[in-house]
Amino acid sequence: MDEKYMEMALSLAKEGSGLVSPNPMVGAVIVKEGRVISKGYHKMYGGNHAEVEAFNSTDEDVEGATMYVTLEPCSHYGKTPPCADLIIKKKIAKVIIGTLDPNPLVSGNGVKKLKDAGIEVRVGVLEDECKKVNEIFMKYISEKTPFVLMKTAMSLDGKISTYTGESRWISGEESRKQVHRLRGKYSAIMVGVNTVIQDDPELTCRIEGGKNPIRIILDSNLKIPVNSKVVQSAKDVKTIVVATKKARIQDGIILEKKGINILLTNEVNGRVDLRELVKKLGEQNIDSILLEGGATLNFSALQEGIVDKVHIYVAPMLLGGEMSKSIVGGKGVEHLKDAFRLKNLTSKSIGKDILIEGYVKKGD
Repeated sequence: MDEKYMEMALSLAKEGSGLVSPNPMVGAVIVKEGRVISKGYHKMYGGNHAEVEAFNSTDEDVEGATMYVTLEPCSHYGKTPPCADLIIKKKIAKVIIGTLDPNPLVSGNGVKKLKDAGIEVRVGVLEDECKKVNEIFMKYISEKTPFVLMKTAMSLDGKISTYTGESRWISGEESRKQVHRLRGKYSAIMVGVNTVIQDDPELTCRIEGGKNPIRIILDSNLKIPVNSKVVQSAKDVKTIVVATKKARIQDGIILEKKGINILLTNEVNGRVDLRELVKKLGEQNIDSILLEGGATLNFSALQEGIVDKVHIYVAPMLLGGEMSKSIVGGKGVEHLKDAFRLKNLTSKSIGKDILIEGYVKKGD
């Protein structure tokens, strides 16, 4: 029964997707005498936490009840008072927790506070699932850099375009809809300037009610066309153009007048320093990036170690061609031992396509 109620709490937590960052998604369920008497989830950044929402959603007496919560209740004052204190005040008898909070201000302290008050606590119910639902938060709160998902679409023979450069649309309609849902979930979307020059995309979320991600354009020399859609709409959708410190200042001034935010980094092989960039973006509370770059940017991002997860949409077609680009370009690796390896691979059907999902293996 513990897993059943935690699954319910997890479903609730996911309702906060794209709305609570850089805070975690959390769900809570209160059960008394074998009956669910209240539910709640964290609905928006700065709003009530899941535990508070659950308490506010019932008029029944919760004394002696069991609370199921996907993430350890907070024990410190942030934008809201400590949830652990409220749980104690409401005389909850038992708290079942999915996973501990990696936030140094919380980790273990919430559990200790509850136990010290005489409340029975169990940690680790559906722990892997609870961690995965907050994989963005887990990375960001621990390392202060954004969680990066590299998304790409390819043919069955690994091509992202024909030899003439045609790439719309390799993936099917259902896959593209899912990508727009990802855009609504992630804080930012990142592409290289060549994508803007070649495709002139809007890089927005076209799901009803979805929020637009911050648009990040890597443009070492500030050559982005002023008449491009991302520049023309920069006053409506936050847009950051990232250049190296060697870029012409005058070009940046022109873009800033259009509403563009200019961010400068040091130079690595004539391009933006991606490691420096993610640190700076983390300092701006950008906790997650959907990387929709081309082959060259994909290779650079993998090479610099900033990619955490990969989504590859595989379409049932063959393009062929020695000149057709693959999903990862650049120089490539010299030896197999240097390959970028993935772990925890899963696959599922998305319309006519297959989505392959995996995590980049880092370290040994």
